[in-house]
Amino acid sequence: MAKWGHGDPRWIVEERADGTNVNNWHWTERDATNWSKGKLRELLVGVMVENEVGSCEISDLKQVEGEASCSSRKGKLIFFYEWNIKLSWKGTVKESGAKHRGSVEIPHLSEENEVDDTEVNVSKKKGDGDSLKDLMKTAGVAKVREALEDYLTALKTEFTTGMILPTKTAPPQELTAKRKLSEHTFQDSVTPMVLDVVGVRIPTVTIHMREIFDTAVEELYSIFTTKDLVQKFSKSSAVIEAEKGGKFQMFDGTVTGEYLELLSNKRIVMKWRCKSWPEEHYATVALSFVPVAEQTELQLNCKGVPVCKEESTRQCWEKQHFEEIKRFAVAFGNPEQLN
Repeated sequence: MAKWGHGDPRWIVEERADGTNVNNWHWTERDATNWSKGKLRELLVGVMVENEVGSCEISDLKQVEGEASCSSRKGKLIFFYEWNIKLSWKGTVKESGAKHRGSVEIPHLSEENEVDDTEVNVSKKKGDGDSLKDLMKTAGVAKVREALEDYLTALKTEFTTGMILPTKTAPPQELTAKRKLSEHTFQDSVTPMVLDVVGVRIPTVTIHMREIFDTAVEELYSIFTTKDLVQKFSKSSAVIEAEKGGKFQMFDGTVTGEYLELLSNKRIVMKWRCKSWPEEHYATVALSFVPVAEQTELQLNCKGVPVCKEESTRQCWEKQHFEEIKRFAVAFGNPEQLN
């Protein structure tokens, strides 16, 4: 039997009378469905837009079907929400005073998509009033998206109050944690859960990193897109098809993926995964190359990393990519050292 106060810290009660969920270790879940329905009604009904043609207003929340929840595990918050929303709008033409009505439908608001990518459809009842419909499809949709963003912000702040409990040794957990390590800047945030190949929801995070390289933009871009250079900095075999839809394979197959976008010397976007990840699960990696004096700042955004692989993924980029590329870049600037 362990001595008092010397057991596993996950189970030690630290200045807590009830000992509930000590150090935020255990999985807890809170149903946000009813709260969300009220919050969506509060934020959406009454939204107004106006221009020289007329004015429109969201008059009613006709339907809100779906669910929402928030889970906490090891001090991290994980969100799930899926909604089908139908709204009514009414508008008045300024010149004639004619009144018109229509609907706004949001068929799939979920954590799988950003709000800006969420479908928002506007329709109008038969008759004149297309100018009001156009107003709703532009300014109206923009206002609806703002309200949806406000809902998600409230879900992740207002609703979650008290879910992450303070401990004796650590301050309250924040949804987004910023930390600096040597030249690296990280910002890791819990992001939507996605489905793996067998339909199981995987909680994911987004990793942001910035790194300065003592090399020109053109040289750094080439190191990422030229097979021979990739093989030299990685010290392993590689497959590099640097074109949209082309495949890549690095570190003897440990890292694989597909190029989604290549903007010469500026940006690379790719589907990216490690061999140890759940089958067919990919993150989306965006690399931006920014010239800074005689150096280059590489900005990395890696979205969709499984929570359980967050640390190993960060280490992969820091140790196997950044540090090795820096060593190689010195030789790259002196071609005689590459042989």
